[in-house]
Parts: sequence; structure tokens; C-alpha cells
Amino acid sequence: MNLVILLEEELAGNGMAVIRDPRRVTHIQDILRATPGEQIRAGLLNGRTGEGKIVSSSPEMLELQVEFSAEPPPVLPLTLILALPRPKTYRKVLQAATAMGVKKFIVIESWKVDKSYWNSPVLSGEETREQFMLGLEQARDTVLPEISFKRRFKPFVEDELPGIIQGRLPLLAHPDAFNACPRNVAGPVVLCVGPEGGFTDYEVALLEKNGMRPVSIGARILRTEFAVCALLGKIF
Repeated sequence: MNLVILLEEELAGNGMAVIRDPRRVTHIQDILRATPGEQIRAGLLNGRTGEGKIVSSSPEMLELQVEFSAEPPPVLPLTLILALPRPKTYRKVLQAATAMGVKKFIVIESWKVDKSYWNSPVLSGEETREQFMLGLEQARDTVLPEISFKRRFKPFVEDELPGIIQGRLPLLAHPDAFNACPRNVAGPVVLCVGPEGGFTDYEVALLEKNGMRPVSIGARILRTEFAVCALLGKIF
């Protein structure tokens, strides 16, 4: 945890805040080993960052004097369209992409997506938010990403995708693509990453027909969580 994120309801007025969440209390006390009188990095969810001075500490709560004086890191100008991976991979992708600055996720259906994944509890709002928070804490960021889920592939690609990519560079990660993934892109990007096993030929053709440009990062096939990080590193 490189930044302790505080919620609006934890602010007690007069520059004070009270944390009762067991995960953060335990981390501050046992991992950071911060004690009363010490400063820790802190930020307000969807707000500014700064520091918090620990005023009092107990196993159940921490009281901090906080000051938020800096802006969070710049937002990555990218929308990530992700074919739903297996639940463990879903967690890893959300954490890693959030840490790298992605603020908009669209999770889609695909032929090779195991239908049982859609029933996983990791897709719940609470579980998804937890992964976002872990990514924000890692990157010293405070701005919570947004996420949407699209279960119908063809209607999404034909009816919604053209509007999403308008004014943005539309990139489809595809190992068999002839064009290399661009580097150091200056403007906004829409990046589409397929399922483990890749999109089918039909899906690739439909995505191309509706404006996506297939690009490759090389001959090696990477796990989804590694592919997303490699793509983001190349693009920006």
C-alpha cells in the first residue's frame, strides 16, 4: 500500500479522519509499522493526495490529521475493452491496468469465454471495487475507474463500438496481425484484448468491419494480464 485512500465518510472535520476498516488499519500498523506521530501518504477517494499524521492508534481504528495538497497522477487516455478472462486473471488485469492509469473498462462476451465465468462472484460490484482500490493504492492514485459489462458481442460491436472509438485510435490486440502495435501514442486510444485463446476469425472480422485495427506485439503468446501490461507499455 503506497497510498492510504480515505473515503468521504471517514472525514471527521477539522482536518481529521478516522479509519475503522480492518484491512487498512492492519496494513498501516503491521506492514507500514506506523505509530502515533508519524506521517503516511494519504489521499481522498476521487480527490487530492497528501499526507496523514497518525494521532491515535488502536487495534480497531486509526485517527489521522490529514492534508490533501496534490493532484493524483494523470489519467491514461485509454478505454480497455476486455473479453472476460478467468476470475483470477480478471482480478489481476483490473489491479494492474488500474495501477497503470486506465479509468474505463468494458468487459465483453466472446465465443471462447467460458460461460461459467459470468456467474463468478468476482464480478460483483464489491469485488471489482476492491481490485480497483488495490490498484489505486499501488500507484498512489485516488480516481476510481468505471466499468461496464456487455454480454452480447455482435450488438455491442455493431451498435456501440463505432461511437466508442470515434475520435480515438482503435487498436485490436491480435497475435496474427501484420501491423506492429504503435508506440508513444499522443491521443486517446481504445484497446480491445481478446479472451485466453484469442478472438475467433468471425469476431476479428466483425471488429475490423466496425473500425478496429489489428496490431501485434510479437510472436510470443502472453497471458492476458501480461499482454495488457505489455500493450499499455508500448502504446504510452
